Amino acid sequence: MEGARRACFAVTASSLPVVSGFAYYIYYRVDAACDAELEPRVRAMQVEVERLTGIAGRLMKKRGEPLLWMEVYEGVDDAPHFEFTLAKLVESYGLSTGLQPGTARKAETFLA
Repeated sequence: MEGARRACFAVTASSLPVVSGFAYYIYYRVDAACDAELEPRVRAMQVEVERLTGIAGRLMKKRGEPLLWMEVYEGVDDAPHFEFTLAKLVESYGLSTGLQPGTARKAETFLA
């Protein structure tokens, strides 16, 4: 349409949320036979992570590949404490069981 004007969306620094510290992205492949019982354990573990560290986690599943899961934790300022707490909770909630055979939880950490 000639002469039509497009609306523009301007993103400014003040319109973006401020997140400091580290961001953790933990991804893994879930065994199809275990996904229904594993999800409540992951979510319960995330509640405990938040209680102990103040960091709320999110659980996501890849579009088109629902057995590829990712936990996201942002705003981690005390990395050693967070990593220690998360490792202990993963163990106590048995989150390494229920993964596809031959796979493991993998973590990537970014500076926010």
